[in-house]
Amino acid sequence: MSAEEARPVKHINVIRQRVYPVISRLQDNGIINWYCFLIHNRNSGVPTSPNDNNLYFHMRLGLKPGVSEENFRHSLPAYCVMTRKIKRELVEVIAGIDRSILRNEQIEEAWRIIGLISEWVLDMLNIHKRDIQIPPKQIAQFLHFYSNITGLQVR
Repeated sequence: MSAEEARPVKHINVIRQRVYPVISRLQDNGIINWYCFLIHNRNSGVPTSPNDNNLYFHMRLGLKPGVSEENFRHSLPAYCVMTRKIKRELVEVIAGIDRSILRNEQIEEAWRIIGLISEWVLDMLNIHKRDIQIPPKQIAQFLHFYSNITGLQVR
């Protein structure tokens, strides 16, 4: 397997083995009411040192009313690092999304859709057998249907 093929396989394994279990447990325990996740590095928002070249899964989570930050933090596994509360002004903008053309100009609707995309990814991965590596071509084919529906190609 080439390095180019190995990177998506590694990402998919992290989603299946780390991201999904955390989100699932937080939902099952009534701690979160929304989530999304993306991959970022120090250049795209990870608060880490200048020499850290690692990629991180950036999970944004909405706590259910009445859940304290302390209880939330204690419910996370040790591999969830750099956990912090995001200031409201930091969620008012999403790079590349023009809120002025959204119905009611509500950025919350864009966040809702990003959450649905994350949910779709988990659902798509979870229909596969747990004991196999999902070939990147299989995932690409599912993503092909997204682009086919819209007639767009993402580059």
